[in-house]
Amino acid sequence: MLTQTKNLNEIVLEDNQLICTLTGEVKKIKAQESNLQSVIIMLNEEYGFDLDDMERDFKIEYTDPDTSRTKKQKIELAVFEKGKPHEQKHIIRICIVQDDKIKETDKKKGLAATLENAMGAVESCEFGLWANGSSYHFLQKEEDALGYDYEFVDLSDFPGEGETLDDLDRADRSSSRKPANDSLIKVFKRSHDYIYGNEGRKKDAFWQLLNLIFCKLYDEKRRFICAEKGESYRRKFWVGVKEQNTEDGRKAVADRIKGLFEELKSDSVFSEVFDGNEAIGLTDKGLAFIAGELAKYSFLDASVDVKGMAYETIVSNTLKQEAGQFFTPRNIIKAMVEMLNPNENYRVLDPACGSGGFLVMVLDHVRKQIAQKLYPDLDGPLLAEKFNSFEVNERVRHYAERSIFGFDFDPDLKKAARMNMVMAGDGHANIFHVNSLAYPKWEHLEEIEKINASINKSLREMKDLENTYTSNVIGKFDIVFTNPPFGAKVKVDKEIIYHSDGTLRYKLGEYSDAPEVLFIEACYNFLKPGGKMAIVLPDGILGNPNTLPVREWILDKFKILASVDLAVEAFLPQVGVQASLLFLQKKTEEEHQLAQDSTEDYDVFMAIAEKLGKDRRGNPIYLRDEDGAELLFDVETKYINYKKDGSKEVKTRREKLKQLDDDLPKITKAYFQFVKGEKL
Repeated sequence: MLTQTKNLNEIVLEDNQLICTLTGEVKKIKAQESNLQSVIIMLNEEYGFDLDDMERDFKIEYTDPDTSRTKKQKIELAVFEKGKPHEQKHIIRICIVQDDKIKETDKKKGLAATLENAMGAVESCEFGLWANGSSYHFLQKEEDALGYDYEFVDLSDFPGEGETLDDLDRADRSSSRKPANDSLIKVFKRSHDYIYGNEGRKKDAFWQLLNLIFCKLYDEKRRFICAEKGESYRRKFWVGVKEQNTEDGRKAVADRIKGLFEELKSDSVFSEVFDGNEAIGLTDKGLAFIAGELAKYSFLDASVDVKGMAYETIVSNTLKQEAGQFFTPRNIIKAMVEMLNPNENYRVLDPACGSGGFLVMVLDHVRKQIAQKLYPDLDGPLLAEKFNSFEVNERVRHYAERSIFGFDFDPDLKKAARMNMVMAGDGHANIFHVNSLAYPKWEHLEEIEKINASINKSLREMKDLENTYTSNVIGKFDIVFTNPPFGAKVKVDKEIIYHSDGTLRYKLGEYSDAPEVLFIEACYNFLKPGGKMAIVLPDGILGNPNTLPVREWILDKFKILASVDLAVEAFLPQVGVQASLLFLQKKTEEEHQLAQDSTEDYDVFMAIAEKLGKDRRGNPIYLRDEDGAELLFDVETKYINYKKDGSKEVKTRREKLKQLDDDLPKITKAYFQFVKGEKL
C-alpha cells in the first residue's frame, strides 16, 4: 500500500539521479547503484532487516596475513545485529553489489576477492551475498577441519531476521518470502537465461521454465488441497540450502520436483493447462539451480502486478517475437478495466486474448472487490494478505471458471494465457484456441464444442437463461475487452467475411477487410443487448474519410460511452501506431428503435492521454515541476513482516520517490466523475 503527498523539500533531481532508499541521499543512476537499491529493499521487505540496522559503503579493517599491515575494504551494504551500534564487530550480513558487467570470477571484484575476503575479516559475519543484478550468490562461512582457516559454502539462500539455516530447510515451512520490488522479475529472467545459456535448450527454454513455475504454483496450492482433506501440508517444491552442492543432493531435488510435475499434470486444475506429454528436460544441476531460485518466493502471495510483469518479461522474449505480436501495455489495460468496472455478476470475453493481459486484470479487479466484501474491516497490507486466503481464492476460482472467457487464434498463446491465468488465480478453464472472426464456423470442431459446453455451464450457474440450451456464445457477454490485431500485414480470409453463397457474413466487410474493423462487428455480436465493450482501435477508423461508413455503423449499433486518444508512445518501441480507446454500449432493440425515430442527444466522455509514463524508447518518464525538474513524493510503503513464531506486524518504510507521468489514472478518475454527473 502506497500513500503519497507532494514533497515540499527543495530537492531537485536531474534525469540521471535517484534518492537512496536507505540514506535519502541523491545518487547518480548507474547499474551498480540500481542493483544496490534493489538489494536494500529486498533485505528490508523480504528478509525483515530494518533499514536502521543497515549501512551502505561501510569500511571494514583487517590485517593482511602476508604483510601484517592493516588494510581497509569498502562493502556496499552491511547489516548489523538488531539495535546494535554500527561497528564492525556487530556485522551479521555482508552484501557486495557490483554492476551487471562484473562476473563472479573477476579477479578484483569477483566473489573471492570481495565477499570471501570481507567475510573472513569480520568474525561476527556468518552469511554474505554477492550480487551483480543478474547473479546472486549466497555464502556461509565455516571453520575448516583444522580450525585454522575458513571455508565458504554456497547456499541457495541465507536466513532473514531471526531465522536460522534450519528454518529454511524445514519441509513443513508454510510459505516462502513475498517478493518485493523487482525481485520476481529478476528471478524469472535469471532462470530463463540460465536454461537458455547452460542447458542447451534455446528452443524451449521458455516452456521448461514455465513447467517449473507451475510446479511451484501447484505445490503452494497444495496448502489448500491438504486443508480441505484435513491433512498436514509439507512442501515438495523446495531446495535445501546446501542441497545443490552435491550430486546426490541435486538428484534428490530433481526426483522430488519431477514427481511433483507428474502429479500436477493429472490434477483437475492443472491438467487443462498441459497436453500431458510435457516433461522436465533439464539436467539435475540445472533443475536444482532453477528450483532454488524459484523456491525462495511465494507466488500466491505476490501481487498480480508483480507476477504479471515477471511473466511478461519472459513472454516478451519468446512468444511475442516469434509470433510478431505486441501486447497491450499494463497501464492501458488497467485503465480500460477500471473504467468499465466489472464485478462478479458480469460475464467477460477477450476475443483476441494473447497472453491473457485483460483477463488477468479483470480477475485481479474482481478479486479485490471480493476481498473487500469478505473482510470489510481490513485495509492496506492486511487486506492484501487476504487476497490469497482460502475463502477469497475459492470465490475467485468459481467466478473465473464461470465468467471469464478468452479466445486466440495462436495455440501457443492459448497455452500462455492459460498459464498466466493460473498464476493469477485458476481462471484458465475458458481459454480457447479459435479464430474469433470465424466463430462459430471453425475447423476445430472439438474446440467449438468445448466453447459451447462452457457457455451453457456458465448460463446455468449464473441463472442467466437458466436451463436453456444455446448453440453458441453469440449475445452472451456483459463486457468485452480487446486489443484486436490490426495493420496491413494481418490478412483475413475471404471465406470468413463471406458466406458460401457469396453474401456478406460481416456487414462491415462491405467497407473494409481490415481485421480491426471486422472485430468491432464480432464484438457487437458477442455482447448481450446493453453489454459494454472497451476496444483499442487505430485512429484511422475514427478519423479517415473512407471509414465514415464504419463510424456510422458504430453510431447506429452502439451508444458511445467514452473515447480516449493515446499518445503515439503507447505501443512504442515495439510498433508505432496512433490509437484510441473506445468504450461502447450495445443498444437494446428498444434503444435502437428509439434512435431511428428521433435524433440522439447524449454526452460522451472524451479525453487525450498526452503522457503514458514512458518515452518513445520505452524509458520511464516522471512528473516534473515548471522548471523541468523531476518531482519527488513522500511515500509510505506499508508491508507485513512475518516472524519465525508465525506472528506478524505491519511495518512502514518512508521513501522519496518519483512518480510516473501517466495521464491514464487521472482520466479514469475523471470518467467516474463524469458518470456520476459531477463537474469535471
